[in-house]
Amino acid sequence: MKKVIMGNHAVSYGVRASEAKVISAYPITPQTHVVELLSEMCANGEIDAKFIKVESEHSAMAACVGAAAAGSRTFTATSSQGLLLMHEMLHWAVGARLPIVLANINRAVGPPWSIWTDQNDSLSQRDVGWLQIYCESNQETQDTIPQAFKVAEELQMPVMIVMDAFFLSHTFEIVDILEAQEVRKFLPPYHPDIKIDINDPHSFGNLASPEHYMELRYMIQEAMEKAVGLIKKVDGEFQKQFGRGYGLIHPYRCADAEIILVTSGTVASTARAVIDEMRDEGVKIGALKVRVFRPFPFEEIFEVLSRAKKVAVIDRNISFGGHGIFFQEIKSALYGRTDVPILGYIAGLGGRDITPGVIRQIAEQAITDKNPHRYINWIGVKT
Repeated sequence: MKKVIMGNHAVSYGVRASEAKVISAYPITPQTHVVELLSEMCANGEIDAKFIKVESEHSAMAACVGAAAAGSRTFTATSSQGLLLMHEMLHWAVGARLPIVLANINRAVGPPWSIWTDQNDSLSQRDVGWLQIYCESNQETQDTIPQAFKVAEELQMPVMIVMDAFFLSHTFEIVDILEAQEVRKFLPPYHPDIKIDINDPHSFGNLASPEHYMELRYMIQEAMEKAVGLIKKVDGEFQKQFGRGYGLIHPYRCADAEIILVTSGTVASTARAVIDEMRDEGVKIGALKVRVFRPFPFEEIFEVLSRAKKVAVIDRNISFGGHGIFFQEIKSALYGRTDVPILGYIAGLGGRDITPGVIRQIAEQAITDKNPHRYINWIGVKT
């Protein structure tokens, strides 16, 4: 069945098809539609799930932690300050190895207050230990939810699905709706080996002395490294059953490209249109969409970008005092292995449009730049 739905509702339908059993959330613009529809689905019996209403995002994640520890497939959604308020409990979810799935609708962090998109809210959580997957379309967003649950439950690690506010969250597109009976063949019911059980008691989240703590952290990193291959495998299984796959990265016209633009989220769609125009003009240019940010797909990215003569990274974020965050990661993937120059561009903060004209400006500036190791270029700033 195909429906024209907004991106937020694509998340809701993905959760419905995944048969989550506990949903806990606090409303915040631009995420609210996700949990509003899920609450309706719970109320009318479309989902056999418990919807927990709470007084804050911190409490929402705390409820998810408890539910996941008790063995339930668990989901929540948030944005911006809401994600920041969850920060303490995000650490707990990782340390307790709980397979929670969270949808974060990217919204700029205040002050000044903004309800529009950029990536600083999710990327400020990059070192917490959650897997992070950045989606480009409503279809991809829906399809990534059951994939995320499957990866999370096999690894016993939480996964964050990330999408642009308004450009996806409130924009309507045709989506091929997943149905639970079909997804069940791909994502079986969740039955963890270890859970809170009064008949089989365990200790959860106890004190760890220095002789054990480091090994537990090593195991989290080990799981992250395994996640690269697992995400590929799960995506391949999904594609085999449903005919749609997304990969860790998506290179576009990169095979013979002399310059490659690196993008994420909805900017990837716009970039491909510009690439086609510039290719028609004889410019050997390509685009690389980074879908999976954590774990970072170092080898896959190196394989694509090392063939180029120049790389330009478009960041809808900024690490103050440093550079764009995707730019930093791309540099680390190429460092010491290639002499390809990398330029960083900051654009679209606070929801400012990254139009085809903006992307063309970045591409043309990168092509003609005589100082191709410049780390940060601000695009569109009014001075």
